[in-house]
Amino acid sequence: MRRLPLLLACALLLAGLMACGGHGQLEKAVRSVLVSGDTTRAAYDSLCSMVTDNPGKYSDLITPEGKVDHKKMADFIEEIGSHLRPPMHWDTRPYGGVEDLSLTVYFERSGSMVPYDQRGGGGQLKKAVNDLINHFPAGSKVDINIVNDGIYPYQHSVDEFLKDRDIYQSTAGVGDAAFTDFQLIFNKILEAQRPGNVSVLVSDLIYSPKDTHGVSLDKIFNEENSLATRVFAKYNGKSVVVQQFMGDYSGKYYPYNGEPFNYSGKRPFYLVIIADNDVMDQLAQDKRYTGVLDAAGVRNSYRFNQGKTEVECRVLPEWKDNAGRFRVKHGDGIELTKCDGDRQTGKLCFSMAANLGSLMKDDALLTNVANYDVQSVDGYTLTVQPIDQSMLTTNNKDYLEGMTHILTLLGDFKSPRDEIHISLRNELPEWVRQSSCDNDTQPGGSFATTTLGLEQLLGGMFDAMKGGSSFFDVTIQLQR
Repeated sequence: MRRLPLLLACALLLAGLMACGGHGQLEKAVRSVLVSGDTTRAAYDSLCSMVTDNPGKYSDLITPEGKVDHKKMADFIEEIGSHLRPPMHWDTRPYGGVEDLSLTVYFERSGSMVPYDQRGGGGQLKKAVNDLINHFPAGSKVDINIVNDGIYPYQHSVDEFLKDRDIYQSTAGVGDAAFTDFQLIFNKILEAQRPGNVSVLVSDLIYSPKDTHGVSLDKIFNEENSLATRVFAKYNGKSVVVQQFMGDYSGKYYPYNGEPFNYSGKRPFYLVIIADNDVMDQLAQDKRYTGVLDAAGVRNSYRFNQGKTEVECRVLPEWKDNAGRFRVKHGDGIELTKCDGDRQTGKLCFSMAANLGSLMKDDALLTNVANYDVQSVDGYTLTVQPIDQSMLTTNNKDYLEGMTHILTLLGDFKSPRDEIHISLRNELPEWVRQSSCDNDTQPGGSFATTTLGLEQLLGGMFDAMKGGSSFFDVTIQLQR
């Protein structure tokens, strides 16, 4: 078919005449291809050529090696198609080599896990695992294993797993449920991973090795911490996301030191998602996997082994909290000129829309200013708030769209020149400490919300995989 080159040429010419900024030219070309219906490999290759011919303009669609990022290209095309009327979909994965990821589930079957899936409970644990499987596209390769003293393949189909209302009864007798060998399990998971694989351990994350009679809890915690560090330090390039859920628990609980007791109520459980760094990034960005990392029911989450991320910020020329005056100087970096404090208070206050979504952190962490370092001559302070749809107006829509949070800075404008440095510290989040306990012998107190030794286990993983000292850095230049 010969219509495609003409359509592309027309789209490019029109875009050039209109002097569109941003991705206007590429967007018009994609629209033309979708409307024409000629969604072939040749069409896709022509669009990719536009990107590689203009690497500066389309840098967000290009890999560090100068090639088209086919995952981002697919999302870009999908976004444009979704806004057409009627919406149009173009599966470009076969052209760009974007294959479906595979999923391997490691489902812990230990004595303290069985009470999470009783017939009279809410079934939150099974639902979390079923949802995880269903968030992978139809046709994805999915394997399921049962783990405790070892790793044992699940003997039924994935569909049978999804429909099973009593998964612990149907897997009775698999392995030794008296203890869980985390060292073996994590090593086997990491050894077995292949490119494009996502491995998920479903567990209460209670370290319960064999032969602990007479061993002090402090010794166990130290062993647990060093084990996690040792295992994960061996595998470079891995990323881990730990998600905490709450589930109904009804049955016998086995404390580390003490007699087993019956307990009915809420208890935390966890999904530990392990993948190569680029695969974890794909889970976060590829719309085919929406719901994996932002699953319903997640109470807390944290991504390990995350390096520094570039965060896009846009200064809002007009915003309800602005005070004093300034002008935004366009160009590289963030620079405000013609600055002056408010006539009555001397305060300078300005706000920026920022896209913190790429950090994969929850709002509890992102909006807590205690997690940030803010440095400046005039002592500026920071507040952070999520963006919601009610904030969008005709005047600020271009600034807020695609952004997730408002960063507001307030200070006494005194110096003729100032630099404000903002960074989000890379630390083990507070929820890990709040969810950890060193005594599980009684069902009272914080028993419903804590896990024995969680801080030691996740702390060991953190020590092994800590990236930089901060998740992102932003610098704002101020001058009169």
